[in-house]
Amino acid sequence: MTVRFSLRQLEFFVAVADAGSISGGAERCGASQAGVSLAIRDLERHLGVQLLVRRRAKGAVLTEAGHGLLLDARRLLGSADELQALASATGGQVSGTLAVGCYVTLAPFLIPPVLDEFAGRHPALDVQVTEGAADDLREALLDGRCELAFLYDVDEGSGLSTVPIRTTRPYLILAADHPLAEQESIALAEIAAEPLIMFDVPSARNAARMLADAGLVPRLRHLSSNIEVVRCLVARGVGYSILVQRWPTDVSFEGLPIASRAISDPTQERRAVLAWPTRTRLTRRAQALIDFCVSRDGGS
Repeated sequence: MTVRFSLRQLEFFVAVADAGSISGGAERCGASQAGVSLAIRDLERHLGVQLLVRRRAKGAVLTEAGHGLLLDARRLLGSADELQALASATGGQVSGTLAVGCYVTLAPFLIPPVLDEFAGRHPALDVQVTEGAADDLREALLDGRCELAFLYDVDEGSGLSTVPIRTTRPYLILAADHPLAEQESIALAEIAAEPLIMFDVPSARNAARMLADAGLVPRLRHLSSNIEVVRCLVARGVGYSILVQRWPTDVSFEGLPIASRAISDPTQERRAVLAWPTRTRLTRRAQALIDFCVSRDGGS
């Protein structure tokens, strides 16, 4: 069987699909609009299907056939990148491009070592990290825009395989001079009547649910999607908060001390994982990141 299309045509098609327009795709690929448009028309002709609906001044929209081809095109380009990296690798060197997603609240803990320590060990590897919401990152994994993503543990049947890299439990933060700060652990009933400063992201919104499950009614004082605002308000004594990830220092953005204390009530562990699509084969570069994260954090 003779293949009548090129990897460059697939690259143009994927770029246009991601950008939503011929012009945007051409800019991403450093090519002319006319060249990209012609290449995709040739691709459509060789495949015998229409991949894009071109709308003047409204960009380009994928057809049903285009959506069907997109993931396979990404995989084929990824395999080609892997093949080229293997061919040029020396001494087991990992190279190519590794696209990684990271859930926003995990980013401060996981992105710095990935872009510093891991990337430093593999100088021929281009590590590109995108931060985002959990649903957006799952979609990016399933449609091939990311090879791996840092997420909280995902449900079975999601189409994703995972390996645990970090395990934590919810804990309380309160002002350092708060009377309860003298205790090593605090029961939710001891603090529930005080104002709650809630970190307003999906992974942390279970604070109110934890209180409700314990038969307690939270006194919500303030919601913020900025973790440093939450920590600053707590340090000032405006209220307390329940967080999941442990901050490396108990000092707020303003330099005020914060007390971190365990919750004496039963709490459920939260697992951060590296996820990838179940039906895809891991590349050497993806496996290298998995090995790095597991060895660094011990999977816990």
